[in-house]
Amino acid sequence: MTDIVKVVGEKIRYLRKERGLSQEELAYRASLHNTYIGQLERGEKNATIESLTKVCMALEITLEELFDDKESHPKVLSFELEEIVRLLEGRSKKDQRAVLMFIESLIAWKDNE
Repeated sequence: MTDIVKVVGEKIRYLRKERGLSQEELAYRASLHNTYIGQLERGEKNATIESLTKVCMALEITLEELFDDKESHPKVLSFELEEIVRLLEGRSKKDQRAVLMFIESLIAWKDNE
């Protein structure tokens, strides 16, 4: 999918989580299937204007706000970064530091290829 589809999906996920909603709750409020919401958030589906309008109404925002990318909005993490954070959240500081050092080493190795 295109970058815009992924960016919109990530923004939907961010706004949903910011409001404390599950995918199921957002789907219910938007009269859409929860599988479809997941696909939107992962950038796997190219949403129609009608579907985006339903999602925006359920999130209590406008379409303009969904597509607004001003700096005033917090940075939306990609799905992959969000998963990394989720995996590390419950770990000790020692484990987190070890993973950070591993990632730094891996990036340095990859940069020197």
